[in-house]
Amino acid sequence: MSDKPATLDVVGIGNAIVDVLAHADDRFLEDQGLAKGAMTLIDATEAETLYAAMGPGIEVSGGSAANTMAGIASLGGKGAFFGKVRDDQLGQVFRHDIRAIGVQFETAPAVDGPSTARCLIFVTPDAQRTMQTYLGASVELGPDEVEEDTVAAAQITYLEGYLWDPPEAKAAFIKAAETAHGAGRKVALTLSDSFCVDRHRAEFRDLVDGHIDVLFANEDEILSLYDVPDFDGALQEVRGKCDIACLTRSEKGSVLVQGEEVHIVDAVPVEHVVDTTGAGDLYAAGVLFGLTNGYELATAGRIGAICAGEVIGHMGARPEVALDKLVKEAFG
Repeated sequence: MSDKPATLDVVGIGNAIVDVLAHADDRFLEDQGLAKGAMTLIDATEAETLYAAMGPGIEVSGGSAANTMAGIASLGGKGAFFGKVRDDQLGQVFRHDIRAIGVQFETAPAVDGPSTARCLIFVTPDAQRTMQTYLGASVELGPDEVEEDTVAAAQITYLEGYLWDPPEAKAAFIKAAETAHGAGRKVALTLSDSFCVDRHRAEFRDLVDGHIDVLFANEDEILSLYDVPDFDGALQEVRGKCDIACLTRSEKGSVLVQGEEVHIVDAVPVEHVVDTTGAGDLYAAGVLFGLTNGYELATAGRIGAICAGEVIGHMGARPEVALDKLVKEAFG
C-alpha cells in the first residue's frame, strides 16, 4: 500500500473520441436503418457514408470517460486521462481540447493504423440521442500506455465499459485496477451501455466482483448485468458485490447503495431537455468528485444530479457552465 498522498482525484481510462452532433427526426433514423436511442458500432466506410448524410453538425471532443474527466475539471477537481488517438487532425483536436480544460493527457498518438475515433450522434426532438460510433485508434490502447505512477497517484481510477472488448484494452483495465489497489486506491467502472453488458455479461460480473469498488450503471444496464426483470431485483443483486453502486433512472433520479445504506436522489428539474448525451458521464463526474473531496455519499449523489442536469440542457456532452459555481449555488 502506498504511503504517498494522492495528487490526483481521478484518472479515467476510455475511448478517445471526437463527437459529431446533429439534429435529426425519426424519419431520418428510419431511412438510415438506425436503432433509436442505441449506440451502434460502425466501420470506417459506414462512418464516411453516414457523415455525408448528416445535417449541419457540431464537432466536440468526447468519449464517455473523457467527458467525465471534463466534468471533474469543471468542478475544480484534478484529473488525468488515458486514451488513444491517431496523429491526425481529429487526434490533435482531442488532445488540445482535453488539455485545455485542465485534464492531464500524455498518451502518445499512434503514427499508423486506424484514424482517430468519432461518434456520429443524431439528436431527435424528444432529446433522445442515437449514436453511431467508429472506434478507430481508440481500441489500440494497451497496458503499456497505462502509467503506473499516474494510477497510483489518483484516489480513484475510473474505467469505461465501452472500451472492454479488445484483449489489449482488457489487459490495460486489469493492470490499472491491480496497480490502483496495490497502491491502496479505489477503482470505479461505468457499464456504459446495455449492449456492452449483453455482450460481456459474465466478464463484467467477474470484473465487478473482483476489481471494482464503485459501480455506475443506468437502469437498463443493471437489469442486463444481473439478468433480472425489475429494478428492485437488480438492486438486491448488486448489493455487496462492490462497495458503492450508483444507479441512475433518468427522470426518476438515482439510487446510491453502500452496504445497508440506500440513498434516493431526485433528478434536478430542467426547464427544457435538449440532448441527453453525456448525462451519465456527468453524473459520474459529480459523484466521483464528491467521493474524492470528502463529501457524504448522498451529497455526492446530489452533485452528480446537478452535473447531469446542466449537460442535458444543451447540445453536447460537456458542461457549458462552470459546474463548481452551480454546486456552490445549490449548497449555499
